[in-house]
Amino acid sequence: MKKVLVLFMAVFLTVGMADSARAVTFNLFDWGFNADGEEISSPNLNAPGDLGAALNATYTTGGFSFTTGLGTVGVKVTGVGAHSVVSWFDHEIDESVNTYFNETGSTSGITAAGQTWEIDEPGWVDGDIYEHLQDTVAAGSFLDDGIGISTHGNTTFPDDVSMALGWDFILGAGESANISFVLSDTVVPSGFYLAHNDPDSLATIYFSSTLEIGSDNPVVPEPSTVILLGIGMAGLVATRKRLGKRFIKG
Repeated sequence: MKKVLVLFMAVFLTVGMADSARAVTFNLFDWGFNADGEEISSPNLNAPGDLGAALNATYTTGGFSFTTGLGTVGVKVTGVGAHSVVSWFDHEIDESVNTYFNETGSTSGITAAGQTWEIDEPGWVDGDIYEHLQDTVAAGSFLDDGIGISTHGNTTFPDDVSMALGWDFILGAGESANISFVLSDTVVPSGFYLAHNDPDSLATIYFSSTLEIGSDNPVVPEPSTVILLGIGMAGLVATRKRLGKRFIKG
């Protein structure tokens, strides 16, 4: 009897360990971006992931996987005046194992100035998050800074989850903005972030973003600086020549 019990426990532990060691599957079902009212999203592209230059924005996607939906998307924005940039992602976590409507969303931290966000059902039922992506214009984002708040009837979680983050900002003459949208299943961000959780798979996607505004023009030295730099370079060349002669003679 003891042997049977020991064998049963061994099988139980083996199955449990194998299940816990199973890799979680992340799938990016849908996505979209809006920069100053110019929207681009996966259903509208022949080649998903082909994000080029928009009117005021240039996208960089080399560090992002359009299969898993993990990685970093960069956006550079130029042009004097008001701007609004929003990104939206609809991930599925272990959909083939435990469906897609068992998931929840949450936030952590305090938003930065000009930062906007939303967590909602993607829009197949009651969610209006995708509509808010489409409605965004340069004057401002339409994200509602809430979880499950919808004009079609509030979403009750767990359900299908999608997340959106954005920035409203103003650029002056010669300025540009560099935005990073970061999605990871391993690194918990600092500052404000959104979280998409599958409690059955014990997996979470963390969504964060940064905005940096700076000069878009190279720094041109003043004439006096250029003259001093030229004198310094001439002296350096002469010194190197003298040192070279000494080395050859010596």
